[in-house]
Amino acid sequence: MLVEMGSATDERLRAAARALARRMMLDVARRGVARGRGIGRLRRLPARHGGELDLDASLPALLEARAAGRPPHLDDLIARDWARPELALCLVIDASGSMTGARLAAAALTAAACAWRAPAEHAIVSFARRADVLRPLCSVRPPGAVVDTILALRGHGVTALATALRTAREQLAPSRAARKAVVLLSDCRATDDEDPVPAARACPELLILAPGDDHDEAAHLASRAGARWLPLTGAAGAPAALAALLDGTTGRDHP
Repeated sequence: MLVEMGSATDERLRAAARALARRMMLDVARRGVARGRGIGRLRRLPARHGGELDLDASLPALLEARAAGRPPHLDDLIARDWARPELALCLVIDASGSMTGARLAAAALTAAACAWRAPAEHAIVSFARRADVLRPLCSVRPPGAVVDTILALRGHGVTALATALRTAREQLAPSRAARKAVVLLSDCRATDDEDPVPAARACPELLILAPGDDHDEAAHLASRAGARWLPLTGAAGAPAALAALLDGTTGRDHP
């Protein structure tokens, strides 16, 4: 209801509904924070491997070298560096059909869940005839602003699925994360003249969340592309479904 009110004619009602929907969606996504979030961890390593000098950890070696009247050895100094993130995500939102009501709420909730799963590196792409990057991979744009943008989407046009998947792969390409995954929120019914399977197979990992009442094409694409998929029966279930796919507890062989 809040999502539908977000497009009301009354400007004040529209703004209030969207603000409340945004807060609720971020809160729902936050409740199930993942075990392995995609934040790069600060680590200590020998200074010869690079990084920023850790003065506290290196102080004994520096004092010893000064007392001996010699420069410190790199092997005795400690540096700090950021380990690569564990996870990078690119959420791809199908905006070619009816992007209102439950489907729109599901997209916004999934985006919020992606922000909690991989806060350092997650991208958001929407697509119809063309693909639009709503959030680049390493953007400082806050999740609330991204949710607002998604709540303003309205379905239209051709479903250029292959183009969207290529854009997602391009977004993930610069990442140093140990795991890169494309999360596709779509019925996977491509309506242009390009077969999406080659683009789907080229993704480092493809996870599909399909509408609960319209998932035959999604299951077919997952089977051909070696992807995992789940039907999304309700908007509120989006964070849990994303977690299940990422954690590998269900998906590829879903009936």
